[in-house]
Amino acid sequence: MSKGLLITLEGPDGSGKTTQIDLLEKYLKEKGYEVIKTREPGGTSISEKIRDIILDNENNEMCGMCEALLYAASRAQLASEVLKPALEQGKMVICDRFVHSSIVYQGIGRELGEDRIKYINEAALDGLKADLTIMLTIPYEEGLKRKYKQRELDRLENCGNDFHKKVFQGYLEIYRRYDKIKVVDADRDINEIHEDIIKLVEQLIKVQ
Repeated sequence: MSKGLLITLEGPDGSGKTTQIDLLEKYLKEKGYEVIKTREPGGTSISEKIRDIILDNENNEMCGMCEALLYAASRAQLASEVLKPALEQGKMVICDRFVHSSIVYQGIGRELGEDRIKYINEAALDGLKADLTIMLTIPYEEGLKRKYKQRELDRLENCGNDFHKKVFQGYLEIYRRYDKIKVVDADRDINEIHEDIIKLVEQLIKVQ
């Protein structure tokens, strides 16, 4: 593989992205690939500081556009500092969330509009796009139940059922309209989900 590949995992809160990313990283490393695993917002020192601001429960006065711009700022730094260099070096990059999260959470959930969010993030990413986006689907009620069991909720997770219902419906809408999104049912056994993800990744690798 001469060039690197950017694989992103998307889905509502509690859909199991972190577990599946860890399994995918292990699989790819065993196959001999050099793998970079990262997350959004975050992945660099600057981006992690922005993450803390976004998710802090004390920042409830944050408006939707401020939130969207902070996500884009974090993403711009991650793309410049981590993603583009890794891909140029031929590495396999796995990212927990990417631009589709902003389209869903801020464009649809915050009702800022998909076009505005795409415009902001096109500037932030400067041409960088994922080679494959895997969307894990799970009913939002089940996802929130999982989150409640795991830990204290952050500011976005605490936005209430109406917001998370919009997000869930947003994810259902966007996969029909955007290229390179593959849907995987996440309301199943962890290993079954992992196997489906591996099939999608292997198909991507074969066509490179």
